[in-house]
Amino acid sequence: MSFKSHDQQNFIIKSANDFTNKRISKRTFLRNMGLAGVGLSAFATGMLGGARPFKGNMALAAGETPEDVANFLREAGKPFAGTTIRYTSESTPPTVVLDQLKTEFTELTGINVEIEIVPLEQVLAKATQDVQGQLGTYDIYYLDQAWTASFAQDTIDPRQYYKDKPDLAMPGFDFADFSDALVEGICLYEGKWIGLPFDIPIFTLMYRKDILEKHGLEIPKTYDEFTKSVELITAAEKENGIFGTGLQAKSGHYSLECDWTQAVWGHGGSIFGPDKKFSGNDAEAVEGLKWYMNLLKNSPANSVASTWDGQWQMGASGQIALCQSWAEFFPGWNADDSKVKGLWEMTTPLQGPASLRGRDSVGFGEIPNWGHQGGSSIALSKYSKNADAAWLFLQWACSKDIMTRCTLAGGFAPMRTSSYNDPRIVARKKLEGAGTTRHLDVVLDTINNHMASEPDVAIWAGVANNEIPTELGKLLTGQEYNGDPQACMDQIAKLVDLKVEEADLL
Repeated sequence: MSFKSHDQQNFIIKSANDFTNKRISKRTFLRNMGLAGVGLSAFATGMLGGARPFKGNMALAAGETPEDVANFLREAGKPFAGTTIRYTSESTPPTVVLDQLKTEFTELTGINVEIEIVPLEQVLAKATQDVQGQLGTYDIYYLDQAWTASFAQDTIDPRQYYKDKPDLAMPGFDFADFSDALVEGICLYEGKWIGLPFDIPIFTLMYRKDILEKHGLEIPKTYDEFTKSVELITAAEKENGIFGTGLQAKSGHYSLECDWTQAVWGHGGSIFGPDKKFSGNDAEAVEGLKWYMNLLKNSPANSVASTWDGQWQMGASGQIALCQSWAEFFPGWNADDSKVKGLWEMTTPLQGPASLRGRDSVGFGEIPNWGHQGGSSIALSKYSKNADAAWLFLQWACSKDIMTRCTLAGGFAPMRTSSYNDPRIVARKKLEGAGTTRHLDVVLDTINNHMASEPDVAIWAGVANNEIPTELGKLLTGQEYNGDPQACMDQIAKLVDLKVEEADLL
């Protein structure tokens, strides 16, 4: 390791610890990460210092490891009985479920599993410290999708390990069962799998079927159709406390940036051009922002104070009729304690009438598409002192059965393609209430055909959580720009282009 790399990692660790202990602001932490060349996916960055809400039902994950896999684990695990393996993760829905199910693995193998669930910045600090000293304190790393390149040299390619360790190769593990789109978007770096896909929040379109039927409306497919329905519903139902849509438009929060990005892509725009200059102030992007500003007029007033939590509450309380946002909202909106249980449905994200901007017309690896995504992987550490035992756990945790059961408990998108056709998933596709899986076919289609990704560059997490949502918030709340979207975006362009220039990225 070079002194430069050592100093850089020290800087990352210190910055993460300073942020945790409130010695520096989130803005400063993100700026430091940009200086260190470490990106954070903007979605994950929205969770910094906190936890992602989990509204699942663990009872639905009950079951037993399939007998062939259980027999394999009993035999393969014998040499490692009494071993303890460790990893640290943020509080994603699959992590929360897996933490509850891990005793099942221990009973089969005798291998103990410790999962530290901490805020994302501490996940980064602990993983960085581990690879810096090649300590092997953690056997498995939880990796935000933006860290794939940074940790590629510190992880073991699971496909190669599977070949190299035939005695430890779980029967029927089936790498081809992870979709190409997920692998490319989350864990592939220069031809190497740095881990296994583990989590994929993604935008879809959700609608109240009773409200659409009441007003004789078709399910909107395009942005224009969505606008007309939203305006009609607001005009007709506002007195009843129901709005056409609701937004996660909190000033200065990444949730607002997510909404804005999707509006820009959906109107044929992009965040960066091929010259790596900010393009969110061009005609298509500004058209998208105008569309979003009109939605705000047809949303509950608290939209400008809401992140995804607030938007989720709008849907569960029956306050809104249409919403294009995170698919993992859907199970909770149909849960037993929802005021509108069974009334929400899901379909593919809005598409057109504008055309998507091509990948050769954007910068920094941005992928314009109809479904905004986040994501993460879990990976086997190259420095693990218990790599074989950890590998057994990793295979079990990401096996078809466990991934399916994690989905049943939480309703979030499974990583395994086969999970979508698993009989336990299929059996719940007709449910209208708690435990429904009737939304998952749409989620799979969105992952495979419409998945969009924000730019892949170290400064992105900073500007996506600071400059962009802060200036957008000033516009939406009337603090500045006098309602002029072009003026707002021109100012953001100056700020973002300066960040790109300072980072020597041109």
